This record gives sequence, C-alpha cells and structure tokens, in this order.
Amino acid sequence: MKTEHHLLVLSATPALEEALIDWLLEHGEGTGFTTQPVSGHSSRHGHLSLAEQVSGRERRVQFQVHAGAERIQIMLQGLRRDFTGSDIHYWVTPLVLSGNLET
Repeated sequence: MKTEHHLLVLSATPALEEALIDWLLEHGEGTGFTTQPVSGHSSRHGHLSLAEQVSGRERRVQFQVHAGAERIQIMLQGLRRDFTGSDIHYWVTPLVLSGNLET
C-alpha cells in the first residue's frame, strides 16, 4: 500500500526556532525538514512591535516537513500538547509528486 505524503508547514516566531528544531529532531522519527526566515503579513497588528507595525511585516521562521499523512497527524497532536498557547500557525498540503534528483 502506497503512503500518501503531505507537506506540513509551520510558521513561528523566531523565539521558538530552536525549541521547534529540537522538538522536530526528537519527534520527527526520521523525517527531515527545512527552515527559512520569512515575513508574515496580517491585518492583526496588536501583537506586533512598533518597528513591525511601521514596516508592515513580522519576522517569522517557516518549517517544512515532508512526511506521511499519519505521521503528520501524530506530529500535530504532539505540537498541540507541547506548544499550546505559542504563536505557531500551520497548514498541511498533499504532495502530488516528490522525489530526489540523483546524478
């Protein structure tokens, strides 16, 4: 039976970057992930610093985790348990095609 793969994307504040890296390394069960700095934009401004309000963007760190659908659900349950109340936004998308371009 073929495993259906998805991409879990997490968007978090830079203050959570190291904690999330540690968590994903501990709970990812062999799934790799990538991180990158991104800018978040929203009509909600109450939580932004004055500099972020002026620039119209919030510094964020984005994590991308490629895994089977079941593994992602388990990870989301653990993230909810361990990071409740944290400013982490997520979304999950199915992957149509993925692979490794070997030489």
